[in-house]
Amino acid sequence: MNDYPRIRNKRILVTGGAGFIGSNLCNDLLRFDNEVICLDNFSTGREENLQDFSKHKNFRLIYGDIRNPEDCRKASAGVEYILHQAALGSVPRSINDPVTTNANNIDGFLNMLVAARDAKIKRFVYAASSSTYGDSTNLPKVEDIIGKPLSPYAVTKYVNELYARVFQLNYGLDTIGLRYFNVYGRCQDPNGAYAAVIPKFTMMLMAHESPVIHGDGTHSRDFTYIDNVIQMNHLAATSTNPEVVGQVFNTAVGERNDLNMLVKYLKKYLVPYDHAIGDVEIKYGPDRLGDIPHSLASIEKAEKMLGYKPEVNLENGLKQAVDWYWLNLKK
Repeated sequence: MNDYPRIRNKRILVTGGAGFIGSNLCNDLLRFDNEVICLDNFSTGREENLQDFSKHKNFRLIYGDIRNPEDCRKASAGVEYILHQAALGSVPRSINDPVTTNANNIDGFLNMLVAARDAKIKRFVYAASSSTYGDSTNLPKVEDIIGKPLSPYAVTKYVNELYARVFQLNYGLDTIGLRYFNVYGRCQDPNGAYAAVIPKFTMMLMAHESPVIHGDGTHSRDFTYIDNVIQMNHLAATSTNPEVVGQVFNTAVGERNDLNMLVKYLKKYLVPYDHAIGDVEIKYGPDRLGDIPHSLASIEKAEKMLGYKPEVNLENGLKQAVDWYWLNLKK
């Protein structure tokens, strides 16, 4: 494990704290003597994600909705730092229901910024998204060069960055955005119509069902293990470099793998548990609306300004993720 600065002995609000990324952050923050408040409405978050620490003396759950300004104010009261993870994810979901995505990701985000400003929060670190790069074909993706959004979800995440910057300029609120690239790992929900590809494919292979890859499998992603995301949140919150305020940073590994390779790795790590998984057929379907063909992050800015060093690459991360799914979710 890298020896990087951690948030310690602080009072921290994690919005969306019952979700995949949020619950991992809550669990990690409690290890460093922080008081952690979780705000969640459980629209996508799950109570089982909190079970390992729900009884911890320094943990408090607030059932609330970021679309409600009063809930945001209540959760932010007396807090020093906010790690804002609450959002309605998924590109396909946003295409099917742009209004609800907008209400959560823009209205809710603005409510949290106002609450953070009024509560005089020391720093507001928020989950941005690689979807902001849109139709830009530049590789690797560099923070200052983006294209036009390809989905309602991408629009909302870009608007978050604009609002955060405006609040930093006009109200002096310390904001830092982390553009997450295809995050995966323990506690990620494999179920539902909008499940992410890694948990969804893992569970299908475990059930001897054929995963369907959209396109020919050559679409590539910078898959990012949850521990790298946790590191970036710590670094962003604790950095004393004044130049990081108001910035956005790619949160990734700086490597890309295509979907065909991803499935090969998943089979490799599942076969020791069940040899029959090696014979499961992989199917291919049409490209998905709103998808970008390739995604690869430059992490140079994060390395230089935050001291970021990714801890886990795809092979190591998938091994850990597969082990977690097999041990925790195998029926």
